[in-house]
Amino acid sequence: MKPWLQTLVTESISRIIEMAWEDRTPFEAIEINYGLNESQVITLMRRELKSGSFKVWRQRVSGRKTKHLALRSNAVGRGYCPTQYKHRARS
Repeated sequence: MKPWLQTLVTESISRIIEMAWEDRTPFEAIEINYGLNESQVITLMRRELKSGSFKVWRQRVSGRKTKHLALRSNAVGRGYCPTQYKHRARS
């Protein structure tokens, strides 16, 4: 296992996966928040997802300009949609 992967807690891994699936969240945002570059995110996704899910994710993000700040249109000013986060009930 990669040393940087061992230091991530389950909660962080879950959030990184969530951010990686989001169309409007660029890899740079993941790097700023968690210190993982694009290739490390790909490694994490390959390890954590089922192989079919990983293939679907790779196809999905490979064609997305919004996943890279340098390719992104200026019209995309935020990393998320205000309605994307669901309210979670507290126990």
